[in-house]
Amino acid sequence: MKKNVITLFFVFIVINIFGQSPTSSQPTDAVTNKVITALAKVPLDGESILIYDYDGSLISYDLDAERINWTVKATDSYTEMCANKITLLDGVIYIPFINGEIFAVDNQSGDIFWKSRLGNVTDQVVLKNQVPVINNGKLYIAAQNPINTIYALNLKNGSLAWSYKLDSSNNDNPVLYSDNKIFTQSGSNLYSFDANTGKLLYQKNFEQPITGKPVTDGENVFIANEKNVLYAVSASKPDIVWEFKIDENQNNVKERIVCKDNKVYLAAQGQEVSSIYAVDSKTGTQLWKTDFKNDNVDYIVEESDNIWGYTHKGRLFQLDINNGEIAFEVKLTTNPISNLEFADDDSLFYYSDAALIQFEFASKDENEIYLRTSIKDDVYSAFVKRIR
Repeated sequence: MKKNVITLFFVFIVINIFGQSPTSSQPTDAVTNKVITALAKVPLDGESILIYDYDGSLISYDLDAERINWTVKATDSYTEMCANKITLLDGVIYIPFINGEIFAVDNQSGDIFWKSRLGNVTDQVVLKNQVPVINNGKLYIAAQNPINTIYALNLKNGSLAWSYKLDSSNNDNPVLYSDNKIFTQSGSNLYSFDANTGKLLYQKNFEQPITGKPVTDGENVFIANEKNVLYAVSASKPDIVWEFKIDENQNNVKERIVCKDNKVYLAAQGQEVSSIYAVDSKTGTQLWKTDFKNDNVDYIVEESDNIWGYTHKGRLFQLDINNGEIAFEVKLTTNPISNLEFADDDSLFYYSDAALIQFEFASKDENEIYLRTSIKDDVYSAFVKRIR
């Protein structure tokens, strides 16, 4: 009897020291969903490009006819801004709005299949820097202050599959899906969930707040803190495999991180020098580093075995993924505020603070494709996606 009491007391202490035990999560916040028409696969409108404009509206623009096909906006957004990105799957666009609404939209007509709103009616929900992550019939997304919750929605109608209350409001990065697991950061914690049930698999705490977007090579998860450390964490258990230290005078990796072919590429900002690093994903060994003096790298992406990006001062660049050497560089006259969307081998699209730009590699021309009729002073971001 005495032995049993001691054992129970030990279990109690362990649970209190390490926080939440891995149990199935219960829905912590309401989700209201409305089905307007049954979800269905839709043929792609291959002549169009999607613009998630910086005023918070989603536009389908016909590149050949040079006209707007349709526009979709949040029902009652209290802030007009593009704070998130969209996902296109089977001809359906999944778009999160900053006010906590998520729509499933027909890419051809702009008709809405279903609408969902995260949280209760009285909550002023914030969705920021989110990308709808879709796998196995579910859509995964994380909401910030005041509800601080990760959600899994049923893709067919936007209803709640599971949710989990996070510890901090500092969780404004896209979630990661890998091997039927969901990974997300919140404050100084990295969480791992069973993607189907929402069961907490582990919660890893770090000394410093985690502000980077998680990426993976299938074996480890890579995530950066708010200062200058990149961590490799085992995808199966809360163990740090290795740490990589960025230069002391640099930080702020956030979403500037990609992983491909057992290598991690990340951009860190600094007052005097901003750098892009290539790190071996298995060992944490630095492979190369490329510096940008007196300028900060704002965006990077991997495209066709190259690292592309642009700086705060409008330098568009292409790096050789093998050695980090600059293969292409140009000073733009228009300032990008969106992602880079590659149209073909000859050009790419981006959104500036005034227009949709098609940049031609050979001529280096910046062609204005769609010119906004109104300009906002407080431009933060936008997102473009070629329908293909």
